[in-house]
Amino acid sequence: MVKVSLNHPRMRVVLMTVLFSIMLQGCLYPKEMRKANQAPAKEGVMLVQHAVDEYQKKQALLPLQNADADTPRYEKFKVDFEALRASELLSTVPANAFENGGTGVYLILDEETTPLIRIMDLNTAQRVNDLQRLSDKYKARTGHIPKGEKLYPGFYSIQVTDIGARHIDVSSPYSGEPFVFMIDDSGKVYADYTADLMQAAARAGNQAQLSATEDIRPLLTEQGLYVPVKSAKYVWRKNSPVPVLE
Repeated sequence: MVKVSLNHPRMRVVLMTVLFSIMLQGCLYPKEMRKANQAPAKEGVMLVQHAVDEYQKKQALLPLQNADADTPRYEKFKVDFEALRASELLSTVPANAFENGGTGVYLILDEETTPLIRIMDLNTAQRVNDLQRLSDKYKARTGHIPKGEKLYPGFYSIQVTDIGARHIDVSSPYSGEPFVFMIDDSGKVYADYTADLMQAAARAGNQAQLSATEDIRPLLTEQGLYVPVKSAKYVWRKNSPVPVLE
């Protein structure tokens, strides 16, 4: 057995190189990590989109699971993978799909016009659900909404410590940056997509359909592979996206 001394100058250089490499990989996040995570999402969306299009041509209907009328748009029509597999249009469910142990729920948007496949990020949805549950308990116990700093008219930061929630970073599937979560005067919790919408508007440039009254969230589903789950309606005011109550 060859013994290697860690005090040897060359070994110290090697160790420093390894450590620097690890640190450098950390510095690449979130941009580079987001690119890596987007690869299976893109492949999955393309695969399911093709299968859904073919199913609609053959069956004259869409392979979607029924949803309640009050289900939010960006959580509503889930892809029926069983129907696609039974029709032999899809041999396997995407690896990142919830049905295959992943963290994505495949949805059908624009079901009445040109069906579009996008993904709901379960990490985001679960974080909002957890904060909602704890906020509701806090309100029932104290009679108050756990509101912190005012972020926008009618929307506030959440007093995470007061409600007993752990501080957990959940990254946006669009930018890879940590989400800000907010609460309204009624106690409803949301993920804040302002930064993502600002980036999407900048990419769209003069072609962006920005309105002071109409919802601008479709910018995200037009440019990205995910839906803005657990979001408020957003409009464009004073050169910036602003959440509004519906």
